[in-house]
Amino acid sequence: QVQVVESGGGLAQPGGSLRLSCTGSGSIFSISVMGWSRQAAGKQRDLVAAITSGGSTNYADSAKGRFTISRDNAKNTVNLQMNSLKPEDTAVYYCFIIHSARAGGVNLKSWGQGTQVTVSS
Repeated sequence: QVQVVESGGGLAQPGGSLRLSCTGSGSIFSISVMGWSRQAAGKQRDLVAAITSGGSTNYADSAKGRFTISRDNAKNTVNLQMNSLKPEDTAVYYCFIIHSARAGGVNLKSWGQGTQVTVSS
């Protein structure tokens, strides 16, 4: 069993900042990729940012220059620092991890429950 638990989120004003955190726990041998996706009301879930265990990052165009993803491999934690927030950033943000239960095992993707981010004045 694997748990993915998010924290952070909430309400911010346009131009403000929020920080999301997420921790994976349970039957995890290794986590290759950790990241965040978001889903606005009535829209599909889209990738926001991801980071590998080696520190390579990938950002959606909408996040580049404003959001920063980081991770602590020892703690199985990933953070998303969101600055210069815009109303269009309003969405439910989901953390995900791509992990395996043993060396050479199959990679699985697990999701958190989601945390609401609302950007409004």
